[in-house]
Parts: sequence; C-alpha cells; structure tokens
Amino acid sequence: MVKEGSILKKIIYFSLLALFLNACATPHVVSVIGPNDNNMSCSQLDGEIAIASNFKRDAKAEKSLGTATNVGALFFWLPGMVATQMNANEAIRAADDRINHLNRLKAKKDC
Repeated sequence: MVKEGSILKKIIYFSLLALFLNACATPHVVSVIGPNDNNMSCSQLDGEIAIASNFKRDAKAEKSLGTATNVGALFFWLPGMVATQMNANEAIRAADDRINHLNRLKAKKDC
C-alpha cells in the first residue's frame, strides 16, 4: 500500500523540477531555410527578416549575465549558464544565416 503523503511529496518534487527546468529555457534557434521561402513575396520576406531579427535580439539578451536565469546559474549551476551561452551563440548564428538567406532571395526577386 502506497502512503498518500509519499505520492504528494513526489508530485511536489516533480512540479518543482518542472518549474526549474522551465526557468532554464534557452533561446530559440531558427531554421535557416524555410519550406516556402522561394514562394514568398517581397513584403513576406521583409516580415520574415523582422522575425529573424527579433530572434537574434532575444538571443543576444539571453547572453547577458544580467538575466535572472544566468545569475542563478552562475551561483547554483555553472554548466547551465555555459549551455545557455552556447545555445545563444548558435541562435544568433542561425538568425544571421536566415537573414542573409532571405536577403539573397530578395535580391533575386529585385525587391
């Protein structure tokens, strides 16, 4: 027979773990080439460039040591901070590559 108190403790521990892992979210890495990129109009390409620029801005902000996640990681979990920094660098590179790809498409379409 399982005690009700032990199940409640497990639920609380699992909830805290899920909350902690969610707090350690890292920047989104965009796909460089989208499936419909070649079919987009000039204005749609401009919109996609703006979206990629926003992802780049967010990734740069995530690299800042002033974020709550990075300060907490610095004191409690250094590998987490390193992983966040590496992921942010990857997200910035991917956003730059996406922007360059979209600008090349704009040039082909004489936008």
